[in-house]
Amino acid sequence: MKVVESAVFAEEFLSYLKNEKRMAKNSLDAYKGDVNDFQAFLTKRGIADITKATNTEIVAYLLDLKESGRSASTINRKLASLRSYCRYLLSQGKLKEDPTLNIRSPKVERKEIEFLSLEEIDRLLAAPDDTVKGKRDKAILELMYATGIRVNEVIAADLMDVNLRIGFFTCPGEAGKARIVPIGKPARAALEDYITTAREAFLSRKEGDNTMESALFLNHRGQRLTRQGLWKVLKDYGEKAEIEKTITPHILRNSFAVHMVQNGADIKSLQELLGHEDISATEVYLTQAKSRIKDVYDKTHPRA
Repeated sequence: MKVVESAVFAEEFLSYLKNEKRMAKNSLDAYKGDVNDFQAFLTKRGIADITKATNTEIVAYLLDLKESGRSASTINRKLASLRSYCRYLLSQGKLKEDPTLNIRSPKVERKEIEFLSLEEIDRLLAAPDDTVKGKRDKAILELMYATGIRVNEVIAADLMDVNLRIGFFTCPGEAGKARIVPIGKPARAALEDYITTAREAFLSRKEGDNTMESALFLNHRGQRLTRQGLWKVLKDYGEKAEIEKTITPHILRNSFAVHMVQNGADIKSLQELLGHEDISATEVYLTQAKSRIKDVYDKTHPRA
């Protein structure tokens, strides 16, 4: 079998992930890069057919990644991509056995989750002023903390995604997997204030016909707020609120999740709110909360 045939298999695999698994573009790009990297490694070893790769080649590839300075998390991701690819080839009858079986993933040291305290959250949410821009930014901060949505979900949000009467936000989600997330009274109030008294001021700055602009959050040109623009908004208010941590969308998402767990949220409900496909991604927050409780116990119980 020639390299070109292996390339066809890879394209079929990516098509399967896109159409059957409805995988997001960023994830598809990662899978494509991982499969191509492994094929390039095999080619250097004189193996043109990826279906001829054995357990030995997989291990050699992982060792090569480690020696080249790749992190354990990156190696794990690439191995996960190869596992998925091999399972696909098995299902298509292109492989007789899975060469990734019995290969252990490198142990990844779990990093401490960075999140804001309740006091820091209060300072951050109180930072915007009562100007047009301040009302928009207040709505952004309140919505992000109220829902834990991702940065891409914030900038992709449309006006019609907000239901102020019932108190729900329809999150666009990844790969078209929308979910409905409740929003509390402070976030509803901030959104209503922005939509009814400030959004039109941003919309009026857009050149030409602005009647079709559907974006919820607009920039100073009357266009949809960009990813870079949102990051700047968060950074600026973090500095204004004198918070030592650099405020990022993920810190707000972490803060939402950790505070929910600390106040008794069950892990399955939190998984649904965050839009995690794999519950192990959500369990990180449960571990964080338990660790925090243990620290409090150790510091305060007289016989700890």
